[in-house]
Amino acid sequence: MADLVVELANTVGGVGVKTSYADPIDIDGTTVIPVAVGYYGFGAGTGEVESGSGGEASGGGGGGASIPVGAYIGRGDDVRFEPNLIALIAVSVPAIWVAGRALARIVRALKR
Repeated sequence: MADLVVELANTVGGVGVKTSYADPIDIDGTTVIPVAVGYYGFGAGTGEVESGSGGEASGGGGGGASIPVGAYIGRGDDVRFEPNLIALIAVSVPAIWVAGRALARIVRALKR
């Protein structure tokens, strides 16, 4: 089990800024730096088998995701951030739904 933890730590050790910002790409004098939100999670556990065999059981799992949120676009001295509209909409829909529900409850409470 200790070897698994060390191996996992070595694998994830290089994750950081490279997860959020990709290497710059030059396209016809324009520099593009893709930006993403990345996260990872891991878990492990051990326990005894209760069937009377006296053995031990262990397990683990992990996962991660990287969501592209936009890119920095640079032309000469002008640098701007252009968001990924699909990611923006995907993030906005739940927020708008929650805000709508909250506003409806506030209006209902004020009518009383």
